Amino acid sequence: MSPDLPRQAEPVDEVPARPAEDRRHMIRRRALTLLIIVLLIGVPAGYLVISANQSRDSGKDKEAKYATKGLTEGWPSKLQRRLYQVPVPHPANQVAHYETNNWRTSRLYVQFQTTHAGLDAFLAELGLNRDDLKLGDITISTRDQRITGWKFHGEGARPGDNFGVVRAQKNPAPTQDIVVNTGNPTFPMVYVVSRTVP
Repeated sequence: MSPDLPRQAEPVDEVPARPAEDRRHMIRRRALTLLIIVLLIGVPAGYLVISANQSRDSGKDKEAKYATKGLTEGWPSKLQRRLYQVPVPHPANQVAHYETNNWRTSRLYVQFQTTHAGLDAFLAELGLNRDDLKLGDITISTRDQRITGWKFHGEGARPGDNFGVVRAQKNPAPTQDIVVNTGNPTFPMVYVVSRTVP
């Protein structure tokens, strides 16, 4: 039996010593790391700030739009015309509208100028005709005239005759106060305040 030989340790691969990092390379590596951190954190944060500002500005624009008084030139949307039952006829010009909403009443103010056939079509769609219009009957309240700037009497009022009618309906259907001005004998001007109770 052979004597035990002392076990020889396995050779260990020596890891070569890493050369010291030169200063320029270290600065470049740190700058790159900082840039990556800024991009990963700064860009999303910046996007959130921009989005928040845009959202706030959008809210302010809407608030300003509804806080202003007076009419906006152009047709009310199809949805508004359907909800408030204000069928603006074709042809029509000088079309303008304004909507107000609160917890008690919602109102759509609409004005337009049309032909006599357009006026007849408008009234017929509401179940009315010219015989329902009463000479001198200003059915639109002073309050509503102030909101829109409409004037039917006195200084600044349109010349010509004013005819009025109220189309009253049970809630939740809207009620319309209508004034027709015939200052232009060919193209009557129509003013409507349609109100609903939510």
